[in-house]
Amino acid sequence: MATKKRNKAFMGMAAPLGYVPGLGRGATGFTTRSDIGPARETGDISDERHAPPTKRRDDDDDDDTDLNDSNFDEEFGYGGSLFKNGPYEKDDEEADEIYESIDKRMDEKRKERRERRFQEEIEKYRQERPKIQQQFSDLKRKLADVTAEEWMSMPEVGDVRNKRQRNPRQEKYTPVPDALIAKGVAATEKTNAIDLHDQHYGGFITPATGMSTPSTEIEMVKIGQARNTLMNMRLTQVSDSVSGQTVVDPKGYLTDMASMLPSYGGDINDVKKARLLLKSVRETNPSHPPAWIASARLEEVVGKVQAARNLIMRGTEHCQKSEDVWLEAARLMPLDLARGIVTHAVRHLPQSVKIWVKAADLEQEPKAKKQVLRRALEHVPNSVRLWKAAVELEDEEDARIMLSRAVECCPTSVEVSSNVYIYFLVSSLLYYL
Repeated sequence: MATKKRNKAFMGMAAPLGYVPGLGRGATGFTTRSDIGPARETGDISDERHAPPTKRRDDDDDDDTDLNDSNFDEEFGYGGSLFKNGPYEKDDEEADEIYESIDKRMDEKRKERRERRFQEEIEKYRQERPKIQQQFSDLKRKLADVTAEEWMSMPEVGDVRNKRQRNPRQEKYTPVPDALIAKGVAATEKTNAIDLHDQHYGGFITPATGMSTPSTEIEMVKIGQARNTLMNMRLTQVSDSVSGQTVVDPKGYLTDMASMLPSYGGDINDVKKARLLLKSVRETNPSHPPAWIASARLEEVVGKVQAARNLIMRGTEHCQKSEDVWLEAARLMPLDLARGIVTHAVRHLPQSVKIWVKAADLEQEPKAKKQVLRRALEHVPNSVRLWKAAVELEDEEDARIMLSRAVECCPTSVEVSSNVYIYFLVSSLLYYL
């Protein structure tokens, strides 16, 4: 027979006051915010866990005197009353009233001086920093003379600047990528081939024999020749229209038209692409001489000689130690400007034989060429090319002297030695003859 389990007598009952679960086996209690929060009422009975804070005793005040330096005064010592714990009697009240009356009397004596000093400080501040209404007080008086028509003609207050000035933004210039350029070129290209799918399903091939669409290439050269032939025929008709007299010279007319067109006959898109590529190379590596030379020659080919000159002069500024850039600049410039360019090139590259030879070629008179070559030999005495050019300009006696000097400066040169030998052999033969 099963027995019914009985519950403990304390089950379901409230815990006694101060009960801590597990305290018998060594556990300790703890409190949380919910134990001390606003959920507790003021009328609740406090237990040992929530004991109210004890009030500080008056006896401890004597021991905790504030001895900080900020509480110390040279005249009165540390702050605070020495007799704060003593009884406050009528004599003390009368003494406080006397001291208070004395303080009021002293304050009244200093009041006038204090107010005067305060007024002076305000006036000084107003002089240094006047109000806006004080700054324009003289102008406001003149407003009384303004008529109604003048008031109506005054413009409205507003920002007269344009949008870009009101919202300044830094503009950025970015080179166009090569892929985008190639895509644009491909979009404008023309093709003369038809897709095989279009031929079968587009109606271009018919059952009839010989009726298929031709796919021959268009020759632009033949079209140009035909156009020139047609123009020659029209010019011939015009020349014979006035009693057999030639009114227009067809050959000269065509020559003038050809001189007006650029010498480049390729695709303009290729020129634009080449310009962008060379510009990218110049900006990436400004000290690369071939980039400047190629840019100048490209502009020269398309007929823009002045643009080519400007580019090559910029190249001489970035590549001062490149003789190819200086020689290209001298080639593109007129004769007078080319001499000045070669002079600057010699200053930067005094050992360059090509620049000295170019400087001599730019001179028109033989005397000036001799001076240039002799000066070049002072800087580059071991150059066989300069010695040969200098000897060719001299007469017989001076040539013999210069050849002797050339053998001394270039003892290992076979060409100089052979020229000297031939010269003396010819001289001896002429002497005996």
